[in-house]
Amino acid sequence: MYNFKPYPHDKEVGMAAEALVTAHPCLREHGSKNGWYGWKVALKFKMGNYRTRLARSGCVDVSVNAGKRSRTNPENDCPHSNIKRARRAEVNYLPNFPRGENETTLEEMRVQIIQETEKTERDQILIEKLMHTTFALRCQHIVQGSPQVREFLENWLALRMQSQFYCELDQYTPKLAALYRQKSSRTGKGAEALREMLRIYDLEITICNITEEHDINMRRTLALRALPVYLREDDTEFFKTCNGEDEVEITDTQLALLSVVPDSIGSISFSPENISIVIEDEVVISELPRLADAFVVLFGLIYALHLDYPKKLTHTFTFIQKVLMCLDDNKPLKPCLLSLKNDLLKE
Repeated sequence: MYNFKPYPHDKEVGMAAEALVTAHPCLREHGSKNGWYGWKVALKFKMGNYRTRLARSGCVDVSVNAGKRSRTNPENDCPHSNIKRARRAEVNYLPNFPRGENETTLEEMRVQIIQETEKTERDQILIEKLMHTTFALRCQHIVQGSPQVREFLENWLALRMQSQFYCELDQYTPKLAALYRQKSSRTGKGAEALREMLRIYDLEITICNITEEHDINMRRTLALRALPVYLREDDTEFFKTCNGEDEVEITDTQLALLSVVPDSIGSISFSPENISIVIEDEVVISELPRLADAFVVLFGLIYALHLDYPKKLTHTFTFIQKVLMCLDDNKPLKPCLLSLKNDLLKE
């Protein structure tokens, strides 16, 4: 169980207990309803005791969460309740270094990643392999070093590269567009906002010389841009626009996407000149060509830097996490998200 996840959820422990009883029927409990409830409780205690022993032996994967400073033991590590454990769909939050590797060798790999990303023709397979190997080093930098976002991105340039997570998005984009148009035909503020957004989208499609590649990117942008409106969330603080000359106020901005649009276009554009990502009052990445690319890169940065989702867009980011990226955290979907997922899965 520990090799799978150091902090398993209640459902996962129950699955392990059920598998134990299934493999060994003689262990089935005759007094419980399902025959393995007592084993689930026992496994929880055993996992807790095992984590305690590992923390005392210096295993960083669990010792980072094992601080117990008190009046009687003032020199012990402070409680690390503010440090998050397994981050959403990740297996380990602060794993040990890979077998045979140490901080020096992983640092050499980090430098190699920087050198590779600066090349004109990058070896994407090598970069992905090195990024996977150095995952523990990145977690250590975040937890123990608490670096600034800009500094962290300068040390890990591969995190700036555009990801290709569009397989699931392209699968659901036609159905999402159909749901948007269906809801826009109704009454209410949400339907009115969707109608205006779809009107701008149709207008840009009509007046522009749309190629197949451009059309795909605009459809992706529509799927992501209209999702908060469809879920009745306020995206005014997340999607920001400017005309390229005026300075935009980004004070007290935790997360935002800043689009540069021509003067003649309003606050919504499906073909912006470029996109910038704002994190903690700073533009950390700029000159991204498309809104869909910027959205995906921002989502990756949220995971890499262990940031919280925007409070007003919780449903939007949760939907992308669980449905579009298939990263389940063993928690049930909210009714509105479950309804949307069921609508997308209908034939």
